[in-house]
Amino acid sequence: MTRRTEWPDSPAEPGGDAGSGYGPTDASAAARGAAADDVGARSGRRSREEAGAGSGFGEGAGRRARSGTRSSGSPSSSRAEKGEPRDPVEQARNICLRLLTGTPRTRKQLADALRKREIPDEAAEEVLARFEDVGLIDDAAFAGAWVESRHHGRGLARRALVRELRTKGVDSAVIDEAVGQLDPDQEEETARQLVARKLRSTRGLDRDKRLRRLAGMLARKGYGEGMALRVVRQALEEEGEDTEGLDEPF
Repeated sequence: MTRRTEWPDSPAEPGGDAGSGYGPTDASAAARGAAADDVGARSGRRSREEAGAGSGFGEGAGRRARSGTRSSGSPSSSRAEKGEPRDPVEQARNICLRLLTGTPRTRKQLADALRKREIPDEAAEEVLARFEDVGLIDDAAFAGAWVESRHHGRGLARRALVRELRTKGVDSAVIDEAVGQLDPDQEEETARQLVARKLRSTRGLDRDKRLRRLAGMLARKGYGEGMALRVVRQALEEEGEDTEGLDEPF
């Protein structure tokens, strides 16, 4: 079973989950360093090759070219003035490393972030593939930790978990494997705990209103109608409520 993790209710940015407790391990930190060194070395070679190809224009031409770049006011010159790399692969690497610091992301979340920042597709794919190779991107591990955290921390059932993981771009087969962690008995027990915590606040209401409120709470968390009705009815019976006629769907 994956280590329990507390995830936030909503992302800090599109496709993000900032603030979660699912931080990088020592192994992932080492992998991050390996990815940075590997992609950075490629970027350095590319930059040196480009510099060598342009050296035939002469020193004066080089000065004029650099002067023109500084005065052009283009986005690339603006990034250079801020100290950001011009090479798209290095830009993509830095963006991904920032987003992954302290927070796991799916491949789709990172790809969307690179696209939003207008990183060329070829450079984005190179970095994303490399990060997958070294384990910095692992959708299966992400999905497993998400299910563990959101079920135990928020009481979400399978349907709600599937819906959330789909919005994060996780593959259907990976989602099915992750939600398979939850067996029906565990899911029903969580539903009972949710109802028990909410039951006191419904005391004083008529029976049908209590039923709708408690069952509605379970439905919003992804529990099916049959399970929700059964769990709520049993909870009301334990409090001495007459549950005759509550077999009908709510």
